[in-house]
Amino acid sequence: MAKTKNTYTVTTRSESCKGCGLCIEYCKSGKLAFSKKLNKMGYFYAEPVQDKECTGCMSCTLVCPDLVIEVYDG
Repeated sequence: MAKTKNTYTVTTRSESCKGCGLCIEYCKSGKLAFSKKLNKMGYFYAEPVQDKECTGCMSCTLVCPDLVIEVYDG
């Protein structure tokens, strides 16, 4: 039986992100980057990069002080 590769979806609550960059620094796959737009608080928020795949390591969720990142299987 062939082993299937899991895919993961990363979401961020951009309006709550303070742009500290910890999630971006700790993301092993480079899935997260700073946005080019400001949120309502005036911060460049973290957002998923479309051409990168998430490995599901959950490092971003563990280091985020504001709990704005969620990783879903599938």
